[in-house]
Amino acid sequence: MLVLSACRTAFGDKNAELGFAGLAVAAGVKSALASIWYVSDEGTLGLMTEFYTHLNNAKIKAEALRQAQLAMLRGKVVITKGELRGSGTRRAVVLPSVLANIQYDNLSHPYYWAGFTLVGSPW
Repeated sequence: MLVLSACRTAFGDKNAELGFAGLAVAAGVKSALASIWYVSDEGTLGLMTEFYTHLNNAKIKAEALRQAQLAMLRGKVVITKGELRGSGTRRAVVLPSVLANIQYDNLSHPYYWAGFTLVGSPW
């Protein structure tokens, strides 16, 4: 699996319909996680951390993504007091000092999580 967490990595053109994600799958990667629009760095941090937490327990990658997106939708992933807190058993992630003052106590808006998709095999 290849994770492309940058902006518009699943958005392509006539030469690469599914962007970098599609190219990766065409080159032999079984699946690629990528975004279809410009994404927030803070939201992406929350989603990716939550995704990897769920990936340990999910039978398929698509389910791990779905669980991470649901956790964000339900307001279980927040950035507060210099920490990223998620829904899982993972401890809070302490942010670097340059990000310590960021307060995103509501990452539930689809802007933060809905732009990500899994291309290729869901397993």
